[in-house]
Amino acid sequence: MARPNARTQPESGETRSGERAPNPVWFKPIMFGFMLVGLIWIIVFYLSQTQWPIPALGSWNILVGFGIMFIGFLMTTRWR
Repeated sequence: MARPNARTQPESGETRSGERAPNPVWFKPIMFGFMLVGLIWIIVFYLSQTQWPIPALGSWNILVGFGIMFIGFLMTTRWR
């Protein structure tokens, strides 16, 4: 049991006042980059009529594009 007057360290990503620390500068460009790369992947797949980006994957290229975009959308849950 903790003592009432005991000083505790702030959790990871928190400041001493209890607020969450802001994201690093690179976070937003990477987040939006994943979303854009996934969208471009799907657009290229459709416009090239399955010749690009990876012809051996066939229609699985759509899943790859959505997977890349999903990484960006998951990052939005940590955006402060």
